[in-house]
Amino acid sequence: MKIIFMGTPEFAVPSLKALLDSDNKVLAVICQPDKPVGRKRELSKPATKKFAESLNIPVIQPSKIKNNKEFLNKLKEYSSDLICVTAYGKILPKSILDLPSKGCINVHASILPKYRGAAPINWAIIKGETQTGITTMKMDEGMDTGDILLIEKTEIEFADTSETLSERLSEIGAKLLIKTIDQLIKDNLKPIEQDDSKSSLAPILKKEHGKIDWTKTALEIRNQIRGLLPWPVAFTYLNGKMLKIFDAGISDKSGEAGQVIYTDKNILRISSAKGSLDLREVQLEGNRKMDIKSFLMGRKIEDGTILI
Repeated sequence: MKIIFMGTPEFAVPSLKALLDSDNKVLAVICQPDKPVGRKRELSKPATKKFAESLNIPVIQPSKIKNNKEFLNKLKEYSSDLICVTAYGKILPKSILDLPSKGCINVHASILPKYRGAAPINWAIIKGETQTGITTMKMDEGMDTGDILLIEKTEIEFADTSETLSERLSEIGAKLLIKTIDQLIKDNLKPIEQDDSKSSLAPILKKEHGKIDWTKTALEIRNQIRGLLPWPVAFTYLNGKMLKIFDAGISDKSGEAGQVIYTDKNILRISSAKGSLDLREVQLEGNRKMDIKSFLMGRKIEDGTILI
């Protein structure tokens, strides 16, 4: 099949690579524009662009895709059979959905209809799910509302973070995309309409999602920490300074919510509504990220100190 691939971040690269390793032909890669990053705000290329350019595949980066006649005409020139979308970052308008003869297939990182939206991996962990997966679907004009084609499930391990789970799901997604296309070619797919009554949303992450509420349980807070890596990162305030928390274990000891209930040279234990967290890796405002032993070295934090 002649395919146009639409995807932007690192998560999309395995899907693109799988297409290139298959019997299908990738005509072009569509991704988001380069974005400024870091303190110097230097432009950074999307992961898919870097990969495509290394193989001399045409790359198109429209600033907008809705009501963009120039971009639409460019897509028409390719006369593609199929558009494959993996984490592109924008909802496709009907004018694009109707272009390819075989439609548009999306690789979505959840078991639809749960966690529709921009951050399904993060929210599955934050909400304490123990299972997630990849869904391929036939795209429509809604946000992840199209008919389900295939689903592949995987367990969310207790040690998983959004980073480790994303890496695993990206590989599952790549394999399921090829399987979906193979079944499409054989006319073996049986699309299933989503049950909207069972749907939930996974909205784009914002910095405020990182603020820890110590009146929640230790397990809930640990899920928040795991689900917000690498950004925005869970945080609290210690003596007026922001303290980012990258890793923590759970203890059954309890005290007042947000209270330091035990410290030694290797442990900083903070109580929640139920249980407590032993912080393992942190970054205090104005300092570098460090393990808890290094953080506590030469820094006295009294039992009874309240984090807010």
